[in-house]
Amino acid sequence: MDKVLVGDASALMAELPEASFDLVFADPPYNLQLVHELTRPNMTRVDGVEEDWDKFADFEAYDRFTRAWLAGARRVLKPDGTLWVIGTYHNIYRVGTILQDLGYWLLNDIVWRKTNPMPNFRGRRFTNAHETLLWCARSRDSRHTFNHHAMKALNEDLQMRSDWLIPLCGGPERLKLEGKKAHPTQKPEALLHRVLMAATRKGDAVLDPFFGTGTTGAVAKRLGRRWLGIERDEAYAALARARIDAVEPAPFELVDSDEKRDQKRVPFGALVEQGLLRPGEILFDVRRRWTAKVRADGTLVSADGRGSIHQVAAQVQGAPACNGWEFWYVERKGQAVPIEYFRQQIRAEMG
Repeated sequence: MDKVLVGDASALMAELPEASFDLVFADPPYNLQLVHELTRPNMTRVDGVEEDWDKFADFEAYDRFTRAWLAGARRVLKPDGTLWVIGTYHNIYRVGTILQDLGYWLLNDIVWRKTNPMPNFRGRRFTNAHETLLWCARSRDSRHTFNHHAMKALNEDLQMRSDWLIPLCGGPERLKLEGKKAHPTQKPEALLHRVLMAATRKGDAVLDPFFGTGTTGAVAKRLGRRWLGIERDEAYAALARARIDAVEPAPFELVDSDEKRDQKRVPFGALVEQGLLRPGEILFDVRRRWTAKVRADGTLVSADGRGSIHQVAAQVQGAPACNGWEFWYVERKGQAVPIEYFRQQIRAEMG
C-alpha cells in the first residue's frame, strides 16, 4: 500500500488480494480516435492526446480492454466498496454498458463542468466543456459510503448536486517537463478531493489502476487515505512518486467528515437518567408554539398524545415525521437551549 506498481492494470490487479479496497478511481484511456492533427486558427498545434496508450484497433478491442480492467476492479473492491470512472462521449457510454453487465450498481453520473474548456477550433461542433464520472456500488446490495454532510459543507450547506463546476488542471499544479505538459490528461486535485471526501473515510484504501502522474495518490495522502497506484509507463510513475513524496498529510483528526450516522447513538432517556433533563420538565419548539412534558421513562406527553421525542414532535405539528433532537428546546437561565446540546455533551463524555 502507498506505492506505485508499474505494469498492465488488469494483470497487476489479478495479483492483488480480493476485496481489499474501499474505492477504485479510474481514469482509463478514452479512445479518442484522433486521425488529424489539431490546430488553432493561427495554425499553431494543439497539445492533445497522441500517446499510444490511447490508441485501439477498433471498438471491439477497446471493449475487451474495458471489460478486463472493470472485472479486475470489481474483484478487488470490498463488498461495500465503490468505483468511480471518468470519461468523455468517446468512451463513457461503452464503459457504462459493460460495468452494468458485470454487476456494478450505478449510483450517480456526475457532470464535471470545466470553467476553462478548450474551444472547438474548427467551429463545427459545440465546445466540449464537460466530462462524465460514473459512480457505482460493487453490487445492488452494497451499503456504500456517502458523506452527505461533508458534501453539504463543501457546497455552502446546500445538498451537493451532480454537476460540478471545477477548473481544468493548470498553474503550478500542472506538472511540466521542458515547458510542456508532463501528462496530457492530468486531472485537477479539486476533483479527486471531492470524490474521496464523498465516498471514503480516513484510513480507507484507494486504488487507481491508471495512475498517470499520481493525482489520486497525492490527494489520498493529504486526506489520510491509504492508496495504491498502477501505471504502465515508468516515466509517469517516477513523476508520481516524486510528487506524492512532497505532499504533507493533513492532521489525521482533521481529515474526516462529521457524518451523523457515524456518531455514537444516545437515547433521549439517557438525558433523563443522567439528570440533564428532569421528569416533568417542559420542552418547547423554538417559537414556543407547542410544549410537551418529559416523563421518567424518556418519553414525552403533550396535549396531542405521548411517545418518543420524534413521535410527539410530529403529532403536535400534524406532520408525518420530525427529528425531535432538532425540534425540542428547554429553558436554562432564561435561554432556550436545544436538547441536541445535551446529546453532544454525552457524546463528548463517551469519547
